[in-house]
Amino acid sequence: MGQPESGERREGEAGEPDRSPDLPPGQRLQRGWPVTHYGPVPKFKPDRWEFRVFGATADGDKRCWNHEEFSALPFSTVVADLHCVTKFSMLGAEWGGVPARTILELAPPAPQVTHVMVWAEYGYSANMRLADFAADRTIFATHKGGELLTAEHGFPLRLVVPHLYAWKGPKWVRGVEYMAADRRGFWEERGYHNLGDPWTEQRYSYQEEPGDGPEL
Repeated sequence: MGQPESGERREGEAGEPDRSPDLPPGQRLQRGWPVTHYGPVPKFKPDRWEFRVFGATADGDKRCWNHEEFSALPFSTVVADLHCVTKFSMLGAEWGGVPARTILELAPPAPQVTHVMVWAEYGYSANMRLADFAADRTIFATHKGGELLTAEHGFPLRLVVPHLYAWKGPKWVRGVEYMAADRRGFWEERGYHNLGDPWTEQRYSYQEEPGDGPEL
């Protein structure tokens, strides 16, 4: 889960360090990887862990994998940035895991699906457009830099959606719901932008244009 915060310097303000052309507006380059999340770190219990795909699936059935089965899915790596709405960015991280497109192939959505809700421990959720979920570098990460994620950073599974703010990629993911209409997730219901594009600084719901998301 992510924990959006505010109060850090914006681009162009005095003293802002480490500017890079790869940084979206208002972001600063982060050395290391801070731990940010809402709520406690869950305890991983492999015998009880399950990843589910449900909702508007093509065949109307849900699909489930236990931890052993999910770990056996084809493993890929992507090199991608991570942009936190708290205004730090990590550039060029290597993420390893299962591409979201693999899940879409194994458990296809129905034709009317336009959005997904990604569900995590404690009922945390993040919504996004199906096209964002299906993007080439969207990945259910189990590793970073060749090493297993730590519990604080989302082990056993976190979603990484490099072209959106990091709150759109929950830690401790447990499933995906296919939806025929958009519905706001945890932070989106609490004042954060429904789309979350860091390159246009879509941070807060008051910035939304008509059509960006359901009414609050």
